[in-house]
Amino acid sequence: MLTEVKDVRQIENEGPRRWFSDSYFDLILWYEEDGDIEGFQLCYDKTEDERALTWRKEGGYSHERIDDGETPGRMKMTPVLVPDGAFDVNKIARRFKEEARELDPKISEFVYKKLLLFS
Repeated sequence: MLTEVKDVRQIENEGPRRWFSDSYFDLILWYEEDGDIEGFQLCYDKTEDERALTWRKEGGYSHERIDDGETPGRMKMTPVLVPDGAFDVNKIARRFKEEARELDPKISEFVYKKLLLFS
């Protein structure tokens, strides 16, 4: 069940942001100063092969895998986003809808609809 992370670091000269998390998803929302959602990043499959679907009002969608920076025998590097292929929109949208059922409906419906529009 997604729950809000409190005291999220805010970035100067950007609109406010919020973060929700559970064992499978991280959802980061970026807001405009007027309170509208400007974008979001939904990270999923956090314990296996973490990937991220990002949507921004200005830039549209992107889908990447998160390279966690782990290389055996080497010092851990900073995680980075790298291009990734297939996105199982139906599977992720269904699971998101279930995990987000206690979020503000304005947030959960917005993200769910954007997931379904991904192509």
